[in-house]
Amino acid sequence: MTDIIITQTAPVLVAIDISKARDEVLIAIADKKRCRRLTVLNQLDDFNRLITSLACYGRPVRVAFEATGNYHRALAYHLAAAGFELKLVSSVALARTREALHNSWDKNDPKDAQVILHMMEIGNEQFYHDPLVRGTNDIQERSKTHDIVSKSKTELWHRVVAPSCGTEF
Repeated sequence: MTDIIITQTAPVLVAIDISKARDEVLIAIADKKRCRRLTVLNQLDDFNRLITSLACYGRPVRVAFEATGNYHRALAYHLAAAGFELKLVSSVALARTREALHNSWDKNDPKDAQVILHMMEIGNEQFYHDPLVRGTNDIQERSKTHDIVSKSKTELWHRVVAPSCGTEF
């Protein structure tokens, strides 16, 4: 009789706290107790170094991050092009989990990377869809433009109408 052996390799979990100039990266491997911490500048050379170091593990890689303005898009694009699985962490869920874990609202980038890693471990993450790849970029841009125009219209309305509606004594 033939023995069937199925080996399933646990993915390398990568939590990234993204900011304007640099990203804090926390890498967790299933076999090891300690996590590896990196700081990656928002530059192509650093993106390539990160991708090379993640590919060296020889395991599937799952990356999670919080979408921060547009700063996450370049790194996410390069990670997806390298074949890594991308996940998104909700900003609200991240804030609430950080509050619950650390009993504090205080935040910093390394702490946020730890919280993102914790959220990955418990499965509290969402799918990430690159708007350029999926073809939804135009819809997002129109939505942002509509939001800006609506806010400007309301602000202008309050400037024009509000002073004339004041009560006179």
